[in-house]
Amino acid sequence: MRALVYTGPQTLEMQDRTDLTATGDDNLIRVDAVGICGSDMHAYLGHDERRPAPLILGHEAAGLVLEGPMAGQRVTVNPLVTCGTCGLCQQQRENLCTHRQIISMAPRQGAFAQQLVMPSRNLVPVPDAVSIDYAALAEPLAVCWHGARLGQEALFGPLDQARCLVQGGGAIGVGTALALRAMGAKDVTIVEPNLKRHTVLQSIGDFAVLDPAGVSGAFDLVVDCVGISHTRRAASALVQAGGVIVHIGLGDSEQGLDTRRLTLQEITFIGTYTYTAQDFRDTAQGIYDGIFGALDWAEHRALKDGAAAFAEILDGKVAAPKVILHPY
Repeated sequence: MRALVYTGPQTLEMQDRTDLTATGDDNLIRVDAVGICGSDMHAYLGHDERRPAPLILGHEAAGLVLEGPMAGQRVTVNPLVTCGTCGLCQQQRENLCTHRQIISMAPRQGAFAQQLVMPSRNLVPVPDAVSIDYAALAEPLAVCWHGARLGQEALFGPLDQARCLVQGGGAIGVGTALALRAMGAKDVTIVEPNLKRHTVLQSIGDFAVLDPAGVSGAFDLVVDCVGISHTRRAASALVQAGGVIVHIGLGDSEQGLDTRRLTLQEITFIGTYTYTAQDFRDTAQGIYDGIFGALDWAEHRALKDGAAAFAEILDGKVAAPKVILHPY
């Protein structure tokens, strides 16, 4: 098979790799669509010790099962492989499993390739009427759904009366805004410093889209989809007393959070990681039911052009919130 392989900082190469095989409950999947995630960009820059070179990145995948128990089915892939037996898994909090692994993170190879092998429990069937490109968005949207759900549950008032601020206009920011809308939020603002993205973001949904310098007021719910010291500092200042900060982004681990204000104003801070298996299934069904809207905001490239796509994303030349690669 052909694969796009991370070989060192800012270096990706198309390589021939041995074809994969599936045994037992595993399924051999022909990867038809796979998205570029922010975590892939961190690895590409050499900033993620969990993703050492050489490694096949990519974990937002959908395709056709060629061999295995689900042969012949179109599927979207939950890339988080868990033990299923520990206490957290038994509580349906699989995202916190002590033995969790995710494809594209050592030791598991990722989906920037023509083939992928996954257990049946990690696959959700895709109806024939649903685009496989939209199905590949289930993973990032599940991250958003999980974070938005936890934020909604922590609010003291109803979501439809809350002022919501989403920091970051990439795929996770867009998905979070769409998830909040689907859950009933009426007042959603997206903050995005890249002005090239503003027109695209405004076309996706009924959101206010602002440059960070133009944001003012107090918000009941702030979702940080960037996760750097600057956005944590801004979230600490912009959240309403008694409000909620949901932290999704993993941009850096520097300081920025104002713990004194969080304490004195009884602000809830929630760190979120990926999603539960139920969140993933609910998100996939939401895509099939159309609750996230058209989902036509991704840009599409061939896998062989993936290295160029990474470079253009890094240079801020891509206006689309998501780039989806096609191995065939």
